[in-house]
Amino acid sequence: MHALLLSALLAGLGWRLRALTAGAAATAILIGTIILAATGWAGMAALGAFFVGSSAIGRVAPDHTAARGAKGQQRDPWQVLANGGPAALGALLPEAGLWLVTASLAAAAADTWATATGGWSRRPPRNIVTGALVPPGTSGGVTWPGSLGGTVGAWSVGAAVALFAPEWRSLLIAALGIGVAGMLLDSLLGATLQGRFRCDGCGQDTERPVHRCGQMARRTGGLPWLTNDGVNALATGAAAGLGWVAWRMLGPGSAP
Repeated sequence: MHALLLSALLAGLGWRLRALTAGAAATAILIGTIILAATGWAGMAALGAFFVGSSAIGRVAPDHTAARGAKGQQRDPWQVLANGGPAALGALLPEAGLWLVTASLAAAAADTWATATGGWSRRPPRNIVTGALVPPGTSGGVTWPGSLGGTVGAWSVGAAVALFAPEWRSLLIAALGIGVAGMLLDSLLGATLQGRFRCDGCGQDTERPVHRCGQMARRTGGLPWLTNDGVNALATGAAAGLGWVAWRMLGPGSAP
């Protein structure tokens, strides 16, 4: 019961601060309840570090994603599921649950921090695959400030878990390594498989098949059904899988 009450309190605060929509708050309650009930305070610390840190950095950093049809700073249920769903499922795995939660949320935090801090870059981002300059806010675009910010985001989750977990050194190492790997995978998927569109009426590139002007956009690359939320879910899910590998290699379940 205390897991449900605490999750509801935090989600309600996120809704009041307009960091979450009403539907996103309800989804966050479910995810938070599962994580806290299954992994205790260490898992809740990881979730709290991700949510608080990502919301804070998103508010202070310049937003270059809105022009391309991104959803903005107020998260909807799909964004919450993409970032926290794999962690909630991973939390249910006996013994290894905390490792999966830490790894998955470290990747989610790294990607969110990278997107936000990349807005401070004085140079345009480069496509992670081709190296070509791309407009700010383009999926798959990377910058040095964004990469460094993403590393800090991954570290923040690992550091929060370290306050409660006895195997804190191994978890911190896993959070850093897997968080950065998840961030790079997210950028790679965004540059290659995520759907890309162009509004011929406005002459603008967008991530949605319907541009914000209301006109249907023409697909220019990627899979039309794979959205940024889908890319985030794939990256955080892969990070959760790497968290299980890290638990097998470094955690209590590792071979002597």
